[in-house]
Amino acid sequence: MLKKLGTILNDNRWLVVLIVVGSLSWSLTMVKSGLMYDFGMGFWGPNGHDGVWHIALAESLARGSENIPVFSGELLKNYHIGFDLLLVILNKVTFIPIATLYFQIVPVLLAIGIGWSCYRFVYAWKHSKPSALWATFFVYFGSGWGWLVTLVRNGEIGGESMFWSQQAVSTLVNPPFALSLILMFVGFELLVRSQDDTDWISKILLQLKSWFSRAKTNYHKTTNHCLSLATFFLGLLIFVKVYAGLLVLGALFVASFLELIVWRKGIRVTKVFAGTLLLSLILFLPSLTTSGSIIVWKPFWFLETMMQISDRLNWVRFGEAMIAYRLGGIWWKAIPAYIISFLIFWYGNAGSRLFSEWYLAKRFIKRKVDIIDVMIVSIITAGILIPTFFVQSGTPWNTIQFLYYSLVFSGILAGIGFGEVHQKMSPRLLKLSSAFVLIAITIPTTLSTLAYNYVPSRPPAKVSNAEIRALDFLTNQPQGIVLTYPYDEVAARAAIDNPPRPLYLYESTAYVSAFSQHDVYLEDEVNLNITGYNWPERRAEVESFLAEKDQIKAREFLLKNDIMYIYWVGGQRAVLGDSQLGLQKIFENEEVIIYEVVGER
Repeated sequence: MLKKLGTILNDNRWLVVLIVVGSLSWSLTMVKSGLMYDFGMGFWGPNGHDGVWHIALAESLARGSENIPVFSGELLKNYHIGFDLLLVILNKVTFIPIATLYFQIVPVLLAIGIGWSCYRFVYAWKHSKPSALWATFFVYFGSGWGWLVTLVRNGEIGGESMFWSQQAVSTLVNPPFALSLILMFVGFELLVRSQDDTDWISKILLQLKSWFSRAKTNYHKTTNHCLSLATFFLGLLIFVKVYAGLLVLGALFVASFLELIVWRKGIRVTKVFAGTLLLSLILFLPSLTTSGSIIVWKPFWFLETMMQISDRLNWVRFGEAMIAYRLGGIWWKAIPAYIISFLIFWYGNAGSRLFSEWYLAKRFIKRKVDIIDVMIVSIITAGILIPTFFVQSGTPWNTIQFLYYSLVFSGILAGIGFGEVHQKMSPRLLKLSSAFVLIAITIPTTLSTLAYNYVPSRPPAKVSNAEIRALDFLTNQPQGIVLTYPYDEVAARAAIDNPPRPLYLYESTAYVSAFSQHDVYLEDEVNLNITGYNWPERRAEVESFLAEKDQIKAREFLLKNDIMYIYWVGGQRAVLGDSQLGLQKIFENEEVIIYEVVGER
């Protein structure tokens, strides 16, 4: 057994090395966050907001609640909860705390799973180890040209999101995105293998059939099993990441149209499309609200802001000129300007993934395009066009997540294309030098992002030791709605030069709900924007309560909204005193005071 395992590892040593190095580099963006340090619990990168949100949501689901934990009394809507349910299931099975699962355990599993499933998918499709290895390399390390711009401008390497999109190194800071990649790769592999009756999945299914039935088994039945599994995995996507679900549904629709109408090759993909659509509707429609539009038409918002914003490309003159041309109707100047900005947007993000275009050109010229090619091109195209013309209501930049999938699949095609060329290279020196150059121009973004954002010992955000003690105390109190002080953006900006900042001075986050395991009356305005809740009205009510001088009205606000606890930190308070509001102090330390609202409700 050990000898066989050693042989397998030796035959796939480059894949093992790639998965280990790739998973390690990805995991560095997560594993330091959520741990206790001398200053308290630290959070690096976006984890101080996004990670805390997922912990709050998972803790709420673990309590059996269907409500959104940061907007008490309201059902959760317009959000994909598949990943958060996975956290809850793992928590219930292993008894490992959700925060530990989120930051230290699940990221490593996701990183390994993405590399392994990507390699398997590409190898099943192309039957080429070099292509599968290089595709996996791009999935782990693919990056844009932001590092090159910063190097020329100021002699430093950085600029991961200069052209708006995150790059491969930041995959795990968006765990639903990471999980959706595994589902996509597995679903596509099953779709590929449904054409091949000699693959291992078919053999296993045939063997199982022979065990449980005397009836003669055949290839077509086994193919249907592969298609059913592909439908299941792809149908789950919308429950895990809506963007992925929509892109795959669009890709399956295009592939089905070609299969049925143009190529007339049966209904294999059409079956998968129909099943995936049905499963997607069943899983997502119950949480979807029809009030308002989530995606709104706003063409070129990303192009214009990319040019003008200081922490993006910051080519202000060009950005101002293109907008002036458009508003002035000077189309002979506006059209070329927007075309140039679009090319900068795409190629700046794509970086060394440009080999994907060589691969596609070769396939189209030779007329060797297959169903998987069609699906991947559809995903890449839609992922580029949607953020070019649409933004998300309330949080416009969130639509850039469609582009993440374009970059991943461009990387896969680039890896296949480079693998085909690299395999034919000679002499050996040329082969080695070309691989070295490709790696050298691809990995700087990974190294700079880790060095500047995740390796430093002091994180940008924290929950202090005093707050941790207060939140632990609140965790042990009976369930009830918590009122917190509204996020103060002015105070947060004033504290920006003194990291690590406490989360209440970092961003509007869900940290009280996440670490107290109670619903909060109003918290995390960012995600409330994304999911379409009318939080400004509730915030105005809280601000009125804090400034209210009438005891009866202030008390009525607390009772009407079922508020049981008040959590104040750093000297926060209302105009009226504790006794006037009917509050009983139940906890106090050097930073936090927690009150219980007493009296009849």
